[in-house]
Amino acid sequence: MKSPELPSAGRADVRIVAASPEAARQVADVLRRHFAATEQRSYPVDDSCGTRLHLTIDTTHIPEPPQPWLVSSRSSGDARTQTDEI
Repeated sequence: MKSPELPSAGRADVRIVAASPEAARQVADVLRRHFAATEQRSYPVDDSCGTRLHLTIDTTHIPEPPQPWLVSSRSSGDARTQTDEI
C-alpha cells in the first residue's frame, strides 16, 4: 500500500464522513472558525446517502477570537454629533 502524500508544514488535511451533507458542513464550519481553510470538496460515500467532505486547514494562521458585541461596538472616540443626530 502506498503511503499518502503528506500536506506541507503547517497544514492538515481533514476528512469528514457524515450521514448527511448538512452534518458534514456544520463540522467544516466549526473548523473554519478556528483555522484558515481551503474550499471544501464533497463526495458521496456510497449508496447510503452519506457524505465525505475534504478540506485542508492552515494551522499557522489561527483567527483572533471574536470580540463580544459590547467591545466591538465601542465608540471610536469621535465625540462629534453625527449628521443624523439632533
